Amino acid sequence: MSLDLISAARPDTAIILGSGLGSVAGALGVEAEVPFAEVPGLGASTVPGHAGRLVLCRLTGRAVLVAQGRRHLYEGLSAYEAAAGIRFMHGLGVRRVVLTNAAGAINAGFEVGGLMLITDHLNLQGTSPLLGGPHFHDMSEVYSRSWRERFQQAASGLGLKLHEGVYAALLGPQYETPAEIRMLRTLGADAVGMSTVPEAIQARALGMEVAGLSMLTNWAAGLKPQTLDHREVVAVGRQASQDLARLLKTALAS
Repeated sequence: MSLDLISAARPDTAIILGSGLGSVAGALGVEAEVPFAEVPGLGASTVPGHAGRLVLCRLTGRAVLVAQGRRHLYEGLSAYEAAAGIRFMHGLGVRRVVLTNAAGAINAGFEVGGLMLITDHLNLQGTSPLLGGPHFHDMSEVYSRSWRERFQQAASGLGLKLHEGVYAALLGPQYETPAEIRMLRTLGADAVGMSTVPEAIQARALGMEVAGLSMLTNWAAGLKPQTLDHREVVAVGRQASQDLARLLKTALAS
């Protein structure tokens, strides 16, 4: 029944929430929800911090579809499978999507707990959801410039610092080594994670407008003396998700 309600609402905007960010959906107001496992083409998430639900929310009267979590390549999926949620959303009528994630900060000018607006990405995962044919889609502007401007305006109005930078996507599930982080910094990456890029590629191939936001939940390996722990990543994401919720509500309401 919940899936029928979601389909009937015909949302044109969707949000995918990364590790520890699932509580953002509650801030938008939940009307209906359905587990990934009950959605054709999707499957249950196996990652802590990813509830694995589709949630129908309302923002200024408009339907917004929110995915509490996502599936990743490191769970044993192909890139095509990892991007299945994007194709499902597009089939419902979604034409713009906000992709969020938990990421490690590489840029020394950033801070843990802060937000980074993704301007571009480095696909270092060695695969694409478009494999299997000559799908030569342009990727000159994966992350919409006009939408980035809207998010910056919203952040300014809220008094939030919103960094901008390049997101590097690696396969995982192990965290990066200090040498790999030095390589990524040389390549121009400002933050690093294990998701988002297959979804962004699939969305652009379908003609969807894309925005990307990274919650900087930890320093990347070798930049600080601490070791990396997924539980801490989830905890920081939960603590900082209030800022993300405020930003999304303001930017998407305009």
